[in-house]
Amino acid sequence: MHARFRTLSGALGALVLLCATGCGNDDDSGGGGGGKLDMGIAVANISLNFAHEMVLGAESAADHAGDMNFKAVGPPNTDGPAEVQLFQNLTAVAKDGIVLENLDPPIFTRPAARAVDQGIPIVALDTSPTDGSKVTFYVGNDNYALGELMAQEALKRLGDDPKGEIVVGVPNPGTPVLDNRAEGIADTFKKEAPGVKVLGPFQTYSDPGQNHSSWASQVAAHPKALAFLGVGDADSYNLAKIKKEKGGRWLTAGFDVDPKTLDAVEDGSNFVTIDPQHFLKGYLSTAILIESVRENDGKLPDGWFLSPGGVVDSSNIAEVTARQKSPEAAYDWYKPVIDKLLGDQDAQLKPLKDAR
Repeated sequence: MHARFRTLSGALGALVLLCATGCGNDDDSGGGGGGKLDMGIAVANISLNFAHEMVLGAESAADHAGDMNFKAVGPPNTDGPAEVQLFQNLTAVAKDGIVLENLDPPIFTRPAARAVDQGIPIVALDTSPTDGSKVTFYVGNDNYALGELMAQEALKRLGDDPKGEIVVGVPNPGTPVLDNRAEGIADTFKKEAPGVKVLGPFQTYSDPGQNHSSWASQVAAHPKALAFLGVGDADSYNLAKIKKEKGGRWLTAGFDVDPKTLDAVEDGSNFVTIDPQHFLKGYLSTAILIESVRENDGKLPDGWFLSPGGVVDSSNIAEVTARQKSPEAAYDWYKPVIDKLLGDQDAQLKPLKDAR
């Protein structure tokens, strides 16, 4: 198995608290007025790879900026109400700014609005904010386009004029990020392969155990499907595992770069994985937050800051695997992109209403 990023600390079921740089005492804090900044990030599931990478990217940006206390919180399993409580706790200590990633935007509307009313700059990460949240700056992918990308990669491998069924799975239906990916997949097949019937999206759950069971049920129900495509983290490696267990000939693929997913791409079980480049998003969101506080009195840009993604396949699996060996390796790999995007931020800004 590929080397993992360093392990996040903290006990399961408890508040996970990480310090990117010198978590000092209260005497060190000075907010935007001069001393150390007190900032943090809240994520939906501290144990899954996608959130893990966002945290590491955020920590890297905080470390490079220096002179701050930076804390990361998130529940050990995807649990919206638990994350709300952790976010609210974080607002008591990270008063200079918070990056907020979640999978259930409606339940964060009021807590985010309260934080904004308290004068805490909030950056939405990976999931666009709701209208009532008072959060007006979002860093995220074009997830519909990433879904299109997955479908196009599948079509390359299905030959001319394919006919049959593909099954699409979504871990958390109702989460815009994931729904947009599934919609991009379905629309692309409808447009480019009318002989293919898209089934779903079916709920596959983010918990790895539930996810495996859900996909096993779909494979049993649709044994002649051309492909099984998931839009989440656990989808990728569980589909590969089931394909190996069943000796399946269908195509399988998912999202993200969990080490088990990279193994599946390297051994050919999965034809690709779509990489939303979570480390990059975590870095960009935190760097822009810090810049806004230190140079612009906490006023964030307005709009959707588009962060790129890409395909991982046999042609670049070795390069991506090397990138994943440590946060330092990831930063070195992303640095040219970071410098370009932060150097011309206006070029990446789009209307928040267009986020998808």
